[in-house]
This record gives sequence, structure tokens and C-alpha cells, in this order.
Amino acid sequence: MFLTIISMIMAMILSIMMMIICSTISKTSKKDREKMSPFECGFDPKSSARTPFSIQFFLIAVLFLIFDIEIAIMLPIILTLKVSLTKTWIITVILFIIILIMGLYHEWNNGVLEWAK
Repeated sequence: MFLTIISMIMAMILSIMMMIICSTISKTSKKDREKMSPFECGFDPKSSARTPFSIQFFLIAVLFLIFDIEIAIMLPIILTLKVSLTKTWIITVILFIIILIMGLYHEWNNGVLEWAK
């Protein structure tokens, strides 16, 4: 048993060393101003801080968050199907989806989802 633990630790150390060596050997990156600067919202961070912010970036981020939270809420609802009443479960799911669809329709109706202007 002690021998298997030592062999597993040695295999782990060997694989870590091989990964470090491979990443060091395969580095062919040139360091320039664009690669060394952080990418933030599609504008140059070294320029003036008073440049106008793209509202489309903000809207894409908000839509992503809305649908990401939707997934996080829908998964537990699906898991509770077996332990809850079917009628209550169906009403809850339908109301949740209707609220999301109404919000999406409201955004579409106000022209928020039109990217080409």
C-alpha cells in the first residue's frame, strides 16, 4: 500500500514537471503593448478614461446574466419534480417562463435587441 502511494506521488510530480517543461518549450509569444495590456470592454485602457462606453456591450452582459440566472433557477426546479405536487410544479414553471418571455418581448419591443444601427 505504501508503495502504491509513493508511485502515485512520483507519477504526479513527473506529470507536473512534464507540463511545466512543455509549456516553457512551446512559448513562442512576442510581448507587445496590445498583448501585455488588459482587455476591458473593447477599448484601450491606456487612453482617456472619459471615452464613451458602448451600451451594446452592457446589454449583452445583462442578457447573459439574465439567462445564466435562469439556468441556475431552472435546475433546482427540475430536480424538485419528484417530491412536489405536479400541478403546483407546472404552474410555477409556466409562470417563470412567461415572466422571462415577457421581459424578452419588452426588450425586443423597445428595440434593445437591434444591434445594427
